[in-house]
Order: sequence, then structure tokens, then C-alpha cells
Amino acid sequence: MLQTLWDAGQAAYVVGGSLRDAALGRPAADWDLASNARPERLLEVFPGAVYENRFGTVGVRRDGEVFEITTFRSDHEYADFRRPHRVEFGDTIELDLARRDFTVNAMAWGARAGEVPGLVDPYRGLSDVEARVLRAVGEPGTRFEEDALRMVRAVRLAATLELGIETATLAALKARSALVAHISGERVATELDKLLAASTPSVGLRLMSDTGLLAPVSAELAKQRGIAQNKVPGEDLWDHTLRTVDAAPAGRPVVRLAALVHDIGKPATLAEGHFLGHDAVGARLAGTFLDRLRAPRAVRERVVALVGHHMFSYEPNWSDAAVRRFIGKLHALGTGALDELLALREADNIGSGLPAEAGRLDELRARIVAELAAEVVLDRRGLAIDGDDLMSELGLSQGPLLGHILEELIERVIVDPALNDRPTLLLLAQAMLAEDG
Repeated sequence: MLQTLWDAGQAAYVVGGSLRDAALGRPAADWDLASNARPERLLEVFPGAVYENRFGTVGVRRDGEVFEITTFRSDHEYADFRRPHRVEFGDTIELDLARRDFTVNAMAWGARAGEVPGLVDPYRGLSDVEARVLRAVGEPGTRFEEDALRMVRAVRLAATLELGIETATLAALKARSALVAHISGERVATELDKLLAASTPSVGLRLMSDTGLLAPVSAELAKQRGIAQNKVPGEDLWDHTLRTVDAAPAGRPVVRLAALVHDIGKPATLAEGHFLGHDAVGARLAGTFLDRLRAPRAVRERVVALVGHHMFSYEPNWSDAAVRRFIGKLHALGTGALDELLALREADNIGSGLPAEAGRLDELRARIVAELAAEVVLDRRGLAIDGDDLMSELGLSQGPLLGHILEELIERVIVDPALNDRPTLLLLAQAMLAEDG
């Protein structure tokens, strides 16, 4: 694609995170290009390309992938600490790099048409990559006042790329952390999702807390600092949360997010050293937090459910029916909820300084596997009859009584799976009707 642009007489460069990742020896998630060609010209050079924004970015599909090519640009007078009043197209790569956030992102490789390709690095980004330092382009305070999200991005990059934040950049971040309150929930969520995908998210999360960024993102999480926990000696509630997040599986983003907020209700419920009802309060506060982040409804509902159920307590004397009820309760939340809750409990155990399987979790897992292998009834879908059968055979109508009988039949079958055949269930339903009569 670079060659296509050069052949068309245009300047073309690889820019941004892809170049940074290559310098770090990491695989690039995507490759972004920049050019002096205006969007209309790019559409001519790449027939079938798409241009549907005001920022000069054109999407080009090649070999099943979409590559973004953006016209050189410069920003002017940012508004509300989050967006420029206007964007102007430019003619040089140097002007384009001057508007970028950090030196490691302000490098380019390419050339103007007819010239030999090479590295363009006016802010010594490659040196900072080699030193593993994250440094703002130009004056750090100005960069963060232009777009406050850059501060959240800084801690995310520090965590995911294992970079140290340069002293002046860190000081400016701390001084302006309150500006993050101006950033939309969606933009914060994008950075938080990437941070939680890091191998050790606690690095970035602790930076957020230490620099003051956490409070404007979640006041409830920020309040966890300093609250004593009877878990790991010398560590507080925030330390426990960080340990739990790190212990949650990196490939399970919902579990990682639930780990972050699983104890969000503890500060509000603290009384005489206890946190009574923190799971229920935490579920409500987690929902409010995720609403602000504009989380997808399915993600919100699942995380809230995991927080609300994370304090379950398994005992060896649970009957088989109790295990089936536990499975059914989680099964009702959707596919994967049961496994996610167990993964959250494992992470919570590790965050508490305990073995992952503490609380006989391995025994509970084995019993769950055995029940599922037996294809036990967990909800109405597994019953040998349904509401239509009850209406046609017993003359019932739609309404609360019909639902009550179905739920009672589920409970009977959970206790004794052998009852799950059509004649038996109809007789049981008939007896229930007689009792109600």
C-alpha cells in the first residue's frame, strides 16, 4: 500500500502504535498509514475504499483486512479537555507527528514520493522505546489538557507495554487527573478494557489510584484504599482487589471486569469491621459504574449477576438437589455464567492469599460435572411437559397459577429427577390444583 501511494505521487508512512510495537518486538495489532493525499485523492488511488468521517481517515480493504490511511493533519484549540474545535489537513509528516500524545507513538517510517524510505523520529521516540520510557510529546500538561483521556492511556500503555512513565509526564498527570471527569464513559471503557487485558492489570490500576485518576473514574473503587482486610497481612481492600484482578484469567474479560468490581460494595457497607450485604450493594453499584461506561447490556447484566452471587458458600453436606439448584440458578443467567462465577471465586481466593481451590471448590466442580453429565433438569426447558400441556390437559389458563405450578414441578424434579416424565408430572400438577382448590 505504501508503494501504491508512492507510485501515485503521494507521501506515505507507517505511523502510530504499529511502528511502536514493532520497535518493542511485539506483534502489531494493526497497521496504520498516513499520507499527504486528501481523502478524495485516496478514494481515487484505492477504488472501493470507504470514507465516512471528518478526520481524514479512509478504510482500504486488502486481503480480507481493513487498513486505515489518514491524511496528515493538525488540531486546533481543544474543547472540554476531550476534542479539538477543528481538524485541519496538513502537508508534512512532521506536523502530523507534533499533534500525537507520546513520543513512542510519534514515529513514522516511509517517505515522500521519489525519496528513500526511512525513519522519521523528531521526538526521539525510538530512544524512549529502547529505554522503555513513556514521555509526552512537547509539554505534558498541554497534551493532557488537550485530551484528558491521554492520562488514562498513559497508565494503560505503562501496564500493557511495561513502560515507566517519565518524571515530568507523571507529575503533569497527577496535577491534572481530575480532568478525566470530562471524558465520556465510552472512551474510558475502551482504555479500561485494554488495561484489563494486560498480563498484570494491577500495574496500571495502581498507577490510576496513585495518580488520582481512579476517583473520577470510580469514586467507590477509590474508597477501597486504606480499608483494612483480614486477608493478606499488611494489605488493604484495594490491594485485595488488585490481586484478584491479576488472578482472573486474562482471556476472560467479563471475569476480569467482575474481579475489578466484586467488592465495590464493601466501603459502603463497612460496619464494625464487617461488610454485611456487600454483595447485594456491590451488584447495584457495579451496575451504576457500568452504566456510566455505557457497557453493553449483556456485559452489564452478567457482571452485576457475578458480583451479586460471588459470596456463595459451598458445604460438603449439600445434597445433590442443592447442587442442582445452584447449577440452575447460574444456568438461568446464561451460557458460561456458572464457569465464570467459579473462575471469579478462584481469583477471589488467590486475592485473599488462599489456594485457588479453597472452600472445596474442586469438590463442587466435580459434583457439578457429574450432575451435568446426567443431563439433569435445570429449568422449564428440561421438563417433560410445558405450559401448553397444562392448559390443554388440565384446563389451566395463562397466569400466575400456571407459572407457580411449573416452578413447583421444576423443584420436585430437581429433588427427584425420576419424576420427570409426562404422566407423573400431570398427576403432580393435578394434585397441586386440588390443594389450591
